[in-house]
Amino acid sequence: MGFLDRIKKQFGDGNYAGDEFGGASGHDGSGLPADNPGNFMFATGIECSYPTIQQGKVRRDLLRECGHYDRFKEDLGLVKELGLNVLRYGLPYYNIQQGPGKFDWSFADEAMAELKRLKITPILDLMHFGVPDWIGDYQNPDLPVHFAEYAGAVAERYPWVRYYTPVNEIYVTARLSAKEGAWNEQLKTDKGFVTALKHCVAASIMGNHEIAKRRNDCVIVQSESAEYTHELCATPSPQIALENELRFLSLDLLYANPPSATVAMYMMDNGLSREEYAWFMAGKPPGYQVMGNDYYGRNERIKLPDGSIQTSMDVLGWYEITKDYYERYRMPVMHTETNVFEPDLAPIWLMKQWVSVMRMRRNGIPVLGFTWYSLIDQLDWDSQLKEVNKNVNACGLYDLNRKPRPVAETYKSLLKEFGQITIVPHAEMLEITDRPARLKTMI
Repeated sequence: MGFLDRIKKQFGDGNYAGDEFGGASGHDGSGLPADNPGNFMFATGIECSYPTIQQGKVRRDLLRECGHYDRFKEDLGLVKELGLNVLRYGLPYYNIQQGPGKFDWSFADEAMAELKRLKITPILDLMHFGVPDWIGDYQNPDLPVHFAEYAGAVAERYPWVRYYTPVNEIYVTARLSAKEGAWNEQLKTDKGFVTALKHCVAASIMGNHEIAKRRNDCVIVQSESAEYTHELCATPSPQIALENELRFLSLDLLYANPPSATVAMYMMDNGLSREEYAWFMAGKPPGYQVMGNDYYGRNERIKLPDGSIQTSMDVLGWYEITKDYYERYRMPVMHTETNVFEPDLAPIWLMKQWVSVMRMRRNGIPVLGFTWYSLIDQLDWDSQLKEVNKNVNACGLYDLNRKPRPVAETYKSLLKEFGQITIVPHAEMLEITDRPARLKTMI
């Protein structure tokens, strides 16, 4: 009698006692997300942009324009209805900090109380494409100091919040405000762009410090646009080459990663001093840092031989572009935004994004979360908010009447299939800790 016959005689033909604890008959990770910090972060977000346009005469506020102020309890209820426990959520900074040391928490207190009651984990977004009127715009060198005070006040007021995005999409903020002339200061200069970008990064760093003073186990999810421009020209242009390097600039400064010599010279030529550069390169900000990569098909562009630039949609995709970012920074990753404006294409787009997330995890890159952005439809992003047309961008899990779109059912199906996978493979052993962040290196 061989060993196998002896085992079968002694223990049976399989399904041995104890096998359910992570063995062959263990749980496969299906089921709606569990309410614990080790669960993969399936999320959505509520669009909250608030830049000014028309030389400061008009303030966009997507929370107001999409009806969230009046329907926030209904919206947060929809998050739970989907089975989600994590929400990228932006408070209206421009309306809360009304001056140094002066805050209006009236809406924020109500919304945050409802989030807490529903046991939704917010990734709290503190600055989303705009600043208070009294600060002016991103050219103001006082912005980092004023914003740091605000970040500290938020952390003080809502001590139960652990996850933050201090400044959303820094690169996009600076580019649209100061290089493309769309928002806020509406400049179209390289110097304006570098000024806005360094002020935003400095604001994020100092805001991060104020949060970490109060929550020394804070998790910072730095959402940034993942972009790439292809070029169909026999002779590549220096302009496109520079643009493909500048897409890293906000994260280079934030994570103290020396940029290329070309980019360093560009910054110095446009107002970054040696002292400022050395300050940025001193080290990463505190807390547990997660690199959030936002990817829309619109993020990939192609320059044609006639010089025109068109959207190329998903040539490289989130996987290949984010892999570039990961190999540059070696940070844990979260897919922090995606959508399409065509509701009939949204279900397959969501599944394609999820395939990319799974492929990246299988290749050993720690992807901690995924976000369909946003919960409800948005307005006027087809003109980058530059025009008040009230065009509905049908990219939400729900429309503006809070009726589900087909992509909501697809997301629910995905949750039922994968909802209880851990934040990274083997995370049951590597549980998320609530101890203060301590190490500054990843070794």
